[in-house]
Order: sequence, then C-alpha cells, then structure tokens
Amino acid sequence: MNNKIQAPVEPFRIKSIEPIPQLDAATREEKIRAAHFNLFKLDAEHVFIDLLTDSGTNAMSARQWAAIMEGDESYAGARSFRRFEKTVEDIFRMPYILPAHQGRVAENILFSTILKPGQFVPNNTHFDTTRANTLHKGGVPLDFPVDASSPAAETFFRGNMDIPALESFVKDKGAENIPVIILTVTNNSVGGLPVSMKNIRETAELCRRFEIPLFFDSARFAENSYFIKKYEQGFESHSVKQIAQEMFELGDGVMMSAKKDGLANIGGFIATKDLELARRMRELLILVEGYATYGGLAGRDLEALATGFEEVLAEDYLEYRISQVAYLGSLLEAAGLPIVKPTGGHAVFIDAGEFLPHIPTEQFPGQALAVALYRECGVRSVEIGSLMFGEGGDEESVDNFVPAPRELVRLAMPRRVYTNTHYEYIAAHAANIAKKKESLKGLKILSQPKLLRHFICDLEEISQQ
Repeated sequence: MNNKIQAPVEPFRIKSIEPIPQLDAATREEKIRAAHFNLFKLDAEHVFIDLLTDSGTNAMSARQWAAIMEGDESYAGARSFRRFEKTVEDIFRMPYILPAHQGRVAENILFSTILKPGQFVPNNTHFDTTRANTLHKGGVPLDFPVDASSPAAETFFRGNMDIPALESFVKDKGAENIPVIILTVTNNSVGGLPVSMKNIRETAELCRRFEIPLFFDSARFAENSYFIKKYEQGFESHSVKQIAQEMFELGDGVMMSAKKDGLANIGGFIATKDLELARRMRELLILVEGYATYGGLAGRDLEALATGFEEVLAEDYLEYRISQVAYLGSLLEAAGLPIVKPTGGHAVFIDAGEFLPHIPTEQFPGQALAVALYRECGVRSVEIGSLMFGEGGDEESVDNFVPAPRELVRLAMPRRVYTNTHYEYIAAHAANIAKKKESLKGLKILSQPKLLRHFICDLEEISQQ
C-alpha cells in the first residue's frame, strides 16, 4: 500500500487482552448463509474483527473499572447518580437530567412526551433509531443535510444543517406543527462528519425565532467538538470541553446514547432546561425504565459513564481517535475502494454504489459488499443504504421501492479496541475484493418487519445479475 498516511500512535498501553477467533473460509460461508445474509444475526464468536457498530463496544479504562467498584446500588438518590448528574450538567449545560439505559430510550421518552401524530421532526440527518422512534409515534422525520458541494458546507463541516431549506420548511408547515428540531453531532449518516459552531448558532437562532425547541443528538459530541477546534477558525485556543459547553448552551435539550462518547458499554440520558418537560418525561421514565435516579442503569454503570465523559475530552485521545479513522480510510482507498471523504469521527464509509455499479440499488449493493467483507476475512460491518433507509424491496413491494440517498457500508471503529495492525489486515483483504468485485451478487429480502428491518430481516443472494 503506497501513499498511506502515518499510522497514529496509541496514547495508552494494553493491560488486558481478549482472544478473538478466526474461522476458515468454509465455516464463514456456512455462518453467513445460516444468518440469511444478515450480519446482525451472526454470533459474535463467529466474527474476527467486529466493526458493526461503535455503540457499546468500547474498551474501558483502568479508571473506569476502578470507578465501577465505587458503584452505589441504592434504589433512589444513589451517590453514583449524583456524580453522574454533576458531570453531565457540567459538560452538557442542562439542569434536569434523566438517565436511561441507552439512547433509543431517550428518543422514545422525548417523542412519547412531545410528538403528536402528523407532526414533523426536522434533523440534519436522522439515524435509524431516531427515525424509527419518530415514525412509531406517528411523526414525520425529515432530513435537511447541507449540500456537500455548496459553500454552506464550509469545506469540512458537511454534517451541517441546511438552514435556508429548514427555514423555508418551517414557514411552509408552521412552527406549531414542529415540536422539536434536532441536530445530530456528528452527523452519522453522511459519513460521521461534523457540524460547525457557526451552523449550530444559526440553527439555534432559527429555533428561537420560531419558538421551537432545539435538541442535540449528542452521541459523538466530543468528536464533533474536536473537529470544531481543529478546523473552525476562532476555536484553536479553546479546550474541547469549552467547545462542548458552548455548543450545548445554544440548545434546549440533549439526548445521548452514551455507549459512544461515554466510553462505556451501556447507558444514555435525556436532559433539558425545561422543568415542566422534565417532569413529564420523568413520569414516563419511571414507568418504563426505572426510578429517576437510575433509569435502567446500575450504579456502577453511572460511575463508568461519569469517568468516561471526563476521559473522552482528552485531546491526545481524540487526536489518536480521529487519526486512526483517517488511517483506515487511506488504506481502503489505496486498496481500490471509494470512500466518503473527508473521513469523519467514528467510522469509514465505503461508497458501495460507486464500487459495485453492476448491482442495482433495489438489490442492495451495500449489503452485498458487507457480506463480501465477512466472507473474505471475517470482518463484520453494516450497510447504510437502501436496506437500512430505503422503503420496499421485498417481493410484495418491489414495485414501490424507494432507495436511500447513497449506498454505503460503514466500518464503525470501537474506541480503544483494535490496533493499527487490525486495520491493515482489513485493507489487505479489501484489495482482494476489489480484484473480483464483478463477481459479487445482489440480494433480495425474504422477510422483514415494519420498522428497523435491517436488524432482523432475512435475505438471499440473487443468482442471476
């Protein structure tokens, strides 16, 4: 591999290891067929390098494991919750904080409380559970990503909200029909790319003008804040924590899957500046998750998260994290796979539509490439395309197929888990796939649920292209 960037050096040393299996090619073929070509249905023990998600797959630090031993498991008012609450309020600038066991519960509680059927929920780009929770409550999720080729994208900040399009929509539909506007930071679905502070301010100003609450989907807030420090003029001397605080001061609420930038394996929260909203959400939280000071989490989980929120703001860690993503991107590009550029904060996205033009969108080229990666080298990834975000495509609705905007495969990189050698291994095998890409086959859906079909649907390969 020539012309690759320098491999980043890990700002930590390894104190504990976990063996991972390597199945032979014949066994991998058996397992992917038994899973009906759905990588979510593979057992983890049948995966060599698991890049399905960066959610809850982090390696925790010695400080986090030590904090776990301090966990206060009292049912109400536990000391561990007070530490969690203080840490979250300091960083996220919200006084009313409700823990939850993961981010999709925070979404469900928010939308169950404020969303009426037929109302609209704009977002720079919804990810899968946010979209599904909106739909489940009868809402209409709408995306307003900035055109990456326009000056408004500000070169690197291609996760931005399209402010003119959003303002036009609000004026057309009426603010009374929009209970919340959401900013996802970083913007996962467009490549894990960041939102600029300038764009956040403009979105917040629009929300204030139309009296619509602004909530952040903040799963990767530290990565977004680091990008602002590195690429947005005027923030060079700010700490990542100061940038995060300034960002959240502009909003009215925060939802978070803390399984990402909480550097832990479980947990999340929802927080707001609105006392009355907090009271209403707390009632539902107690009904479906647990008491308001534990929200489905053990005290030890709250301790691990509080420590993780502190550690994730370390700039040497973030420099390494972002550089490792860029490193894998450079390796894959050198191997002949087109990627979304620039690379973002948590994953490399391969453009499967460009890579496999012989597979039509209704045959899910992203899933075909994800299957090929597993067959080739035991790597599990995830399709971010028409299987996840499209509509139709099974035998009963083939004529009503609506594709996603792009056909991507995401290699989501767990935090502090894999070394550069693992990523070099992936790239070497990706080069083998590039040499035989014309032989890859499309897929069709055999069965699917109404929502979030990519998690549990069954597929089969199409023998004739």
